[in-house]
Amino acid sequence: MIKQSNSTINVDALFLGPKSENAIFFREMMEYAICEHLHWRSGFHPEDSALITTVDRYTADYRDTLYRTEGILNQLSSKLKTTSVPWFSPRYLGHMNADTLMISNLAYVMAMMYNPNNCAQESSPTTTHLELEAGEDLCRMFGYDPDTSWGHITSGGTVANYEGLWVARNLKTLPLAMAKHKQARNLLPNISEQALLNLSPSTVVDFIDQLKYAGWFEEVRALTCRGAGVESSKLGKLLVPQSKHYSWMKAMDILGVGQQNIVQLPVNQQYRTDTQKMRAIVFDLIERGEPILAIIAVVGTTETGAIDHVDSLIQLRRECEQRYGVSFYIHIDAAYAGYACAMFLDEENQFIEYEQLIHRYQQEGIFPTDVIWPKPEVYRSFQALKEADSITVDPHKVGFIPYAAGAICMKDKRIVDLISYHAAYVFESVTEKTPSTKNQQVVLGASIMEGSKSGATAAAVWAAHRLVPLNIYGYGKVIAAGIVTANWLTEKLNQTEPLSIDDRIFKIYAMQTPDFHMVNFMFKQIDNHDLQQQNQLNKRMYELCSFATGRSYTNDFLTSSTSLSHEEYGDNPAIFCQQAGFSSDEWQRVQSLYVLRAAIMTHCLRDKHHFEHYWQELKTIFVNKLQKIVDENNKSNRLATSLATQQLA
Repeated sequence: MIKQSNSTINVDALFLGPKSENAIFFREMMEYAICEHLHWRSGFHPEDSALITTVDRYTADYRDTLYRTEGILNQLSSKLKTTSVPWFSPRYLGHMNADTLMISNLAYVMAMMYNPNNCAQESSPTTTHLELEAGEDLCRMFGYDPDTSWGHITSGGTVANYEGLWVARNLKTLPLAMAKHKQARNLLPNISEQALLNLSPSTVVDFIDQLKYAGWFEEVRALTCRGAGVESSKLGKLLVPQSKHYSWMKAMDILGVGQQNIVQLPVNQQYRTDTQKMRAIVFDLIERGEPILAIIAVVGTTETGAIDHVDSLIQLRRECEQRYGVSFYIHIDAAYAGYACAMFLDEENQFIEYEQLIHRYQQEGIFPTDVIWPKPEVYRSFQALKEADSITVDPHKVGFIPYAAGAICMKDKRIVDLISYHAAYVFESVTEKTPSTKNQQVVLGASIMEGSKSGATAAAVWAAHRLVPLNIYGYGKVIAAGIVTANWLTEKLNQTEPLSIDDRIFKIYAMQTPDFHMVNFMFKQIDNHDLQQQNQLNKRMYELCSFATGRSYTNDFLTSSTSLSHEEYGDNPAIFCQQAGFSSDEWQRVQSLYVLRAAIMTHCLRDKHHFEHYWQELKTIFVNKLQKIVDENNKSNRLATSLATQQLA
């Protein structure tokens, strides 16, 4: 368990900086990382003679090979510097990406040179333990008991979501498999097959211990869907919000559950899952005798940053169990905002009461007095995470770790046996509770979806957690910087005076009060009432403010974009359209709204003075981009007029 006081942690000292301000320290530590590896090699069995002699190194073909190596690296450097996206700069406000922690970059490079493969502990004896410790850190952050939970690093949130559904699917079929087994069926209550498909996850997991004790687990596991297969219709429905990530569609395909078994949950005006409609859908499925495989909640949607009511979902499951004797698996897709859970924890990893939390934020200077975060309903959602069965989180998003680093945490590590490909064991037989041994019986490569995987990623996550604790004083400070900036930016966008460009006037509109730090905004020509033209304007603005220009590095502002469509969000985007002056009929005609999307993750603008200067510069950039669009339109209009005149002549 990480216990350290970091109330004096300096956020600026954590990053290389937008102007490489910490270049000297970074270079020294990078040289240290490389030199340590060189010493390790040269010191390994010093009695062994050197393979390459001084004479060898001066031969023509040897020198030529080194020169060609240098030339290729020069080419690569040129390509990277010319076309890469400058995530590190506050001029980039787009995808869930920002500068990465220096320590994670250094730890990655340091471990990378040893080339550990965390698929098998014999090829990664150090980094395998680091991965399990990093997973334990995340489990503790979410409120799971570190002695009974389990987590590990994945290549990203997509694979983590796959594993969540993989576990839910295999768990659902364990009672059915037990019913087929001559002896194991005696462990089951005398209930119907439909009732077996509605048992609570905790009840089914307890069967695992009973089966192991009786010596039947391996035989029963072979009768589950992993061995004997199962009709997808028996698994029931997967309920996911309309705001879902596309990985859930892929997961249903890959795991053979079938996309036709997805039930989409409508979202409300805040772009969160509509809890009342979710309740109605769940009760309707129960009354029709349709099992529910799992329900997914999203903590930080990729398009609006919305945070679902996790507490309402947990309460709904309790209600279903009490009223109907029906239960289901709950997985939280917190790939984006999961690390924000650290913002609610004190130095002892205890969840802070809401009023005290707001007081401490302001007392410690983590938030200024003009920014109150989180909303009470957002607070309750994070507080309820500990009740979910599994959680996806991405260190390479708000963990500020280099790609690729996703993760999944499971509340009850016994569940791993349903997906693992090694001999079953009883967790309780492990008595020593040290970080390096208490998870040793979880064979990493045999218990996860991926095969070969980088141990360097695990080292990067582990090192970051040791320097920047998962609490209010560690990651809390880093993440708060982006939330503060997002709130300030939203206010500025909505309060700025209309921008006059030649004979046209444009106004900026931003969605109000984001749940996290995702800001969606758009430009509107005041006298335009055509939603398609509005979408074209903002699409062109995106093209001028993105990699689409072909000059990402030299562009003066970079962002991302998305479309809020009726198919995904119902008529909720119509509210934003109406705020901008479009009629409801116009929304019904087009049924899609194109907006610019910015995840404000930069730590560089948390100072009010710096932000004000930045805003003035950004406003000038907006004017220049709009001027270019107006000039393009005028030129197009003149050309159209000229062609029409020629045709008349």
